[in-house]
Amino acid sequence: MGVTKTQVFTEKQNRIADLAKALAHPARIAIIQHLLKEKSCVCGDLVEVLPLAQATVSQHLKELKQIGILHGEINPPRVCYCINETVWQEAKVIFGEIFETEVSVNCCG
Repeated sequence: MGVTKTQVFTEKQNRIADLAKALAHPARIAIIQHLLKEKSCVCGDLVEVLPLAQATVSQHLKELKQIGILHGEINPPRVCYCINETVWQEAKVIFGEIFETEVSVNCCG
């Protein structure tokens, strides 16, 4: 979606779309699940857990960090990642609001 098209939507709609896009890859879901279980992780540890190359894992981490759902603490040569609790709670509320909305049974008929 081009920059000009996103401007016709609300800030909240764009935020929901950004969060959904960041979560819309199974590798990113696997990364989040691993971090939720382990509390924090070094990129190299994720490479051992996931069937992906280090560069690919780094790219997925970059996407998750860009949206703010991950924190990264740099202690060269290692980077330790963990879930950003504030953004995690934001995502839970946003997606919860959408999925709590009741759907009409008489749709299209």
